[in-house]
Amino acid sequence: MPVALLETLIAFDTVSRNSNLELVRWATTLLEKAGARIRLTYDATEAKANVLATFGPEAPGGIVLSAHTDTVPVDGQTWSTDPFRLTERGGRLYGRGTVDMKGFVACCLAAVPTWARARLKRPIHLALTYDEEVGCFGVPGLIADLCQNVPPPALVVVGEPTSMRIADRHRGYLGYRTTFHGRAAHSGDPGKGESAIAAASRFIGSLLEQDTRSPGGTSRTTVNVGKISGGTNINIVPSHCEVLWEIRPAADADVPALRSAADALIHRAMPAGMPAETEPTLIIPPLRPQPDNPAIAVAQFLGGLTPLADLPFGTEGGFYQSAGIPTVVCGPGSIEQAHQADEWISSQQLGESVTFLERVARWAEGD
Repeated sequence: MPVALLETLIAFDTVSRNSNLELVRWATTLLEKAGARIRLTYDATEAKANVLATFGPEAPGGIVLSAHTDTVPVDGQTWSTDPFRLTERGGRLYGRGTVDMKGFVACCLAAVPTWARARLKRPIHLALTYDEEVGCFGVPGLIADLCQNVPPPALVVVGEPTSMRIADRHRGYLGYRTTFHGRAAHSGDPGKGESAIAAASRFIGSLLEQDTRSPGGTSRTTVNVGKISGGTNINIVPSHCEVLWEIRPAADADVPALRSAADALIHRAMPAGMPAETEPTLIIPPLRPQPDNPAIAVAQFLGGLTPLADLPFGTEGGFYQSAGIPTVVCGPGSIEQAHQADEWISSQQLGESVTFLERVARWAEGD
C-alpha cells in the first residue's frame, strides 16, 4: 500500500518553486474520509498550504508526525528514469522525493486506516508543510496555529531520512546580509574617502578567524562568507559593500552569544560614524540534545533504532523544539540518496517505517 501512495505523491511536481495545493487537496480528501480533523495554513500568496490532520480526542499529550511536501528541483540532473514517475527496480523505488521526504508521507498515509480504527486516548497529528527545502518557511505558520488552537502535544517525530535511527540533535543555520558604508573619493587620493570594501574585508578576516575548525558533526560551529559585492568602478573609493555570510551553530551552541560576537566584529570593522546594517536572510534553529527527552523513549517504543544519531543536515525539528515541544528525527531511507539524480528509497525501509507508524496507534491507545 505505501508504494501505491508513494506513486501518487511522486506524480505531484511539488518542487519548491511550484504550488503544493494539488497534493494538499488529494491528501486532505484521503484524510478527511478516514475521519481526520483538518487545519490548513497558507503562505501569503495562498498558492501553498500546510496541513495539520488530527485523529483522536481533542486533548493534550498527543504526537505530531511531521513531514514536508516540497522537493528540490531536477534541473541540470541526468536521470535514468522519469523523476516524477515512480520506478521500482531491484527493491529500490526511484523518483524525486522518494527519500526526501514523500516516502515518509506515504508511510503515514498507509498507517491512517490503523489510526482511524484505534481507540485513541491521545491524539495523532500529521503535519505536512511547504517550502522546507528553501528555508523552512512553512513550518512556523503551522506551529503558530498548532500552539494557538490545538491542545499541546507531548512530542514530535520529524520523519526526515535517518535509516530509522533516532536523532536528537543537528546544527542550525543563521544567514545574514551586512551592508558596510564608506565615503566615495577619487582613487588618485584615496585618503579623502573611506573604503566600504576595506571595512568589509576587516570583518571577513575577523569572522573567518572565529571558525573553530574542530572535528565535523554537530559539535562544530562553522562560519562562511558566500558572496561579496560592492564598489562602483576601479578608480572610485567604494562607498558601499554587501556581504552575505552564515553561521552554522553546533547543536549545543549559545546562539545569542555567537550573534553578539559577530555584531562586535562588525562594529570594530566599520569606519567611525558609518554604521553597518545587518539583516537576517534565513534562520533555522538547531535541534539541541535535551536530558531525559521523552520523545526518545517513545520513538524507541515505536521501533526507532539506537544509538542516537547526530545529523549533518538541518530539519524543521529545531522549530518545534523552540516552541517547547520535545522533538526527535526518525524516518526511512538515507540522506545520501537525497537531492541527486535517481533518488531512491528501499522497499524494506518503507515497510519498517509503516510498522513504526502503525505502532503509534498502540502508543496513543495507552494510558
